[in-house]
Amino acid sequence: MVNFDNSYARLPEIFFERIKPAPVKDTNLIRLNWALAQELGLDLKSRSDQDLADIFSGNSLLPGSEPIAMAYAGHQFGNFVPHLGDGRAILLGEVIDRNGKRRDIQLKGSGQTRFSRSGDGKAALGPVIREFILSEAMHAMGVPTTRSLAAVMTGETVLRERELPGAILTRVASSHIRIGTFEFFAARENWEGVKRLADYVIDRHYPKAQLSQRPYISLYESVIEAQAHLIAKWMSIGFIHGVMNTDNMTVSGETIDYGPCAFMDEYNPATVYSSIDHSGRYAFGNQAVIAQWNLRIFGASLYRLLGPDEKRAAEIINEQCSLFLDKFNLFWNHEMARKLGLAECQKQAVTLVQDYLELMHRHDADFTLSFRYLSDAIEERADLRNLERLFANDSDLHQWLRRWRELLTIDGRPFSEIRHNMRAVNPGYIPRNHRVQQSIEAAIDCGDFSKMNLLLEILERPYEDQPENGEYMLPPKSEEHVLQTFCGT
Repeated sequence: MVNFDNSYARLPEIFFERIKPAPVKDTNLIRLNWALAQELGLDLKSRSDQDLADIFSGNSLLPGSEPIAMAYAGHQFGNFVPHLGDGRAILLGEVIDRNGKRRDIQLKGSGQTRFSRSGDGKAALGPVIREFILSEAMHAMGVPTTRSLAAVMTGETVLRERELPGAILTRVASSHIRIGTFEFFAARENWEGVKRLADYVIDRHYPKAQLSQRPYISLYESVIEAQAHLIAKWMSIGFIHGVMNTDNMTVSGETIDYGPCAFMDEYNPATVYSSIDHSGRYAFGNQAVIAQWNLRIFGASLYRLLGPDEKRAAEIINEQCSLFLDKFNLFWNHEMARKLGLAECQKQAVTLVQDYLELMHRHDADFTLSFRYLSDAIEERADLRNLERLFANDSDLHQWLRRWRELLTIDGRPFSEIRHNMRAVNPGYIPRNHRVQQSIEAAIDCGDFSKMNLLLEILERPYEDQPENGEYMLPPKSEEHVLQTFCGT
């Protein structure tokens, strides 16, 4: 049923702990992502819901699975923690999907490992629902991300601020290797381990680096490029990761660990939702700078491989980290120009974007709708009522629109084509915090997963008009605002 090929489990055992998922007493399947299962080449259709619940809770191990908990370290809010690792996750194994791509299948919330420290190794239902919704929404919007394959109730109680129903998420990733994985070996001065890991990552994710005369510098450059693209992409749709620690940044360039994350409603670059981010370190507008900081840590973990001596390695790290912001700005300006319907990111386009964001900030305008409604405002005779409501019909908006239309006219493409392209990059439907919270509360309080399932179905088509679900486009009412999101642990 599953063709496992577990390359990470063939590395030396300092890289992981071999451990089986903890049995759970009463499994119940919440949701299975059938489309993803098919993409992975999993033959599950003959299995009953109970069989599936047992498989995706870890109660039944599939032939070929070699469960392991991965070792890593990390900087958390700028402070180094040398011994982290999968404290509540177990990698079941790797499969080669229908496109020939290697993918990890991991259980999250599957019990204690030697990396659990004082944690129980379990997951509560709320964070499992949040990650399922957010990760699948990000995928539908074209953001590189880990995916959610299945969610299962465990029949157990998890103690957090209060007693909560337990659950397990099955997560799929290109790999679960993080910057913190490299830090784990570098902190122990295990340079052979760093090299072994770097060679593995090059082989798995960046095989072109093998052709370079300086493969490890090429690896560093590739990770920087991937992260610059990722952060620009998710910021262009208003996403705030919430906890961009080095152990939460994959070297593959996929978004991982949907803990206290959220999508912005009103635009403000200082927006923070995470309950544990008291200083605003991971605010929306700080994300590129934090990514650069994390990539400097990555370089420091690689430094023995980057140059003939410490001085040259430091120079390479400084050079590459300086280039990161250039790459990020290039990707960001490109994404934002597309959101304005402009084919090229000219200097005028960069200025237009900055001015529009400032206008949005001044009016606390909704980030998503400010761009979605803009696609209806291309022609001078357009109905601007939806857009004008966001900006209190400010005359500055109309002045900005005139400048924008002038650029569109110079562009020369038909307005119908521009509008179509804008609607393909400006979502109407995002996982609004209050809608996610409503889904979580209905599941926890009433055992009702219909809100979760409906939200997921809507978010599968974020760029389409869905008049029957129009209320899901709207920002929260004053009494619906969700001001804080929480870490699953």
